[in-house]
Order: sequence, then C-alpha cells, then structure tokens
Amino acid sequence: MPELPEVETTRRILEPYLLGRTLVRLEHADPARYRRTELAEGRSVLGTRRRGKYILIELEGGLEAVVHLGMTGGFRFAPHPHTRLTVHLGDAVIYYVDPRRFGKWWVVEAGDYGGIELLRRMGPEPLSEEFELEAFRQALARTPRRVKEVLLGQEAVAGVGNIYADESLWMSRIHPERPARSLRPEEVERLYQAIRGVMGRAVSAGGSTLSDASYRQPDGKPGYFQLEHNAYDRAGLPCNTPGCTGRIAKTVVGGRGTHFCPECQRP
Repeated sequence: MPELPEVETTRRILEPYLLGRTLVRLEHADPARYRRTELAEGRSVLGTRRRGKYILIELEGGLEAVVHLGMTGGFRFAPHPHTRLTVHLGDAVIYYVDPRRFGKWWVVEAGDYGGIELLRRMGPEPLSEEFELEAFRQALARTPRRVKEVLLGQEAVAGVGNIYADESLWMSRIHPERPARSLRPEEVERLYQAIRGVMGRAVSAGGSTLSDASYRQPDGKPGYFQLEHNAYDRAGLPCNTPGCTGRIAKTVVGGRGTHFCPECQRP
C-alpha cells in the first residue's frame, strides 16, 4: 500500500501539472467509490498538500478533492489498462489507475472530513514540527496495544504503514509485539528518531517499489528506497546490524505481515 513517502512523491510530481489548471472533467464509472467528483469540474486547482496517506487538492470555491490511493492506486501520464478515473485538463490528461480498486476520491468542502473517519482523527505528520517526542511518548504510554498496531493506527503519528513501521522498529531495536506502554523513555526516543529518519530518507528516494511493482511514480519510474530496506520483505536474510548473527523473521501483527530480527529486537 502506498504510504507517506510514496504519496508525497506522487503529490510532488503531480503538483506542477495541476497548479492553475482547470479540472474540465473527471471521467469514471464508479460514483460509489469516486464521490461527488462532478462538483470539482470546471474549477481551478489552487494547490496540493498531503495528510498522512491522503492527497488533498485545493480547488477554487472552497472545495477539496481528497484522494486515497488504497493498496494499488496511483497516477500515470500515459494511458493504462487499469485506469479507473481520467482527469481531463483541457490540453492534457492524467490517468488515475488502481488494479485492485481499493482507492477512493471525495470532493468535500475544504476541511470537512466528517465522512472520512481516518483523515479526521489522524495524528501529527512525522516530518513536521507538530510531531513532538513528549506527545508521542504519551500516546504510546496510554495504550496496551502492540507498538506496531499503534503505528499502523495513524493516531500517534500519520502516514506510517506496514513497510515503514517494520523499518522504524528494526532501526530502534524494538520488537513489534511489545505493548506500547511497556517502552522505556530511551526506547520511545529511539523509535521517534527512527520514524523521522526512515521517512525522510524514503521520501528522498521516491518511496519503495516492491516486487509486484504496484507502486510507481506518475512518470513510470520506480521508487528506490527498497534498496535500503533492513527488515521489510527480507525474511530469512541476515540482519544488517553490524555484529548481529540473526536472520530476519516474519510474523503477523494486526493482520499485517511483519518483519523483524529476533536477536536485535527481543520481546
């Protein structure tokens, strides 16, 4: 699933193509999944931003188009067999593709996310000043849930999904099944710094393109952060921690495949 780095990379590439342009028509055949898109037609794009795993497109007239890429959603500048929504810009076309059809669009009054529950309750952005160590510590301390489940929940910190939770927990040497409130202050700080570091590097690398190639940048290029993975999708391979003799193991936490080193990340 595209996470913060993949969504941010997509937003940055799309923005120059959208700014100041008019959304002439949003063509699709699934109004249940792509909601009220007719309200965006004929309106100019004033800006774009990202919130967690959502792309927010600011439109004139006080509206926003909210895009969630789901598991396999993305944009292309060329026709694609899995196109689900076509953005007509007059003299240009952008294609929204989604092989597994889990992505969604909404057009809403700006800031009105009452019908998008996860977006409404989302925590601070990990690369922003609002992501504060003490608030993060408090969020972990008040729940018995496993730490990976807390990260995936989006309330303690936004945009961290399966890939980057595994990478951050490996870097901070914390077992993914540890109860969040059991983490010591120094462990919380390690995790906090790891999340910021992993996310920053992943954005710089254009995100992660895995073996199924479901995520690609709008120009068709892959991301490159998968070349730096230390835990995710490395089951059975040696741990990259200097001096460690362990091998990456795989289990399931919160219904998600989870990768960790049994030696470095002891329960």
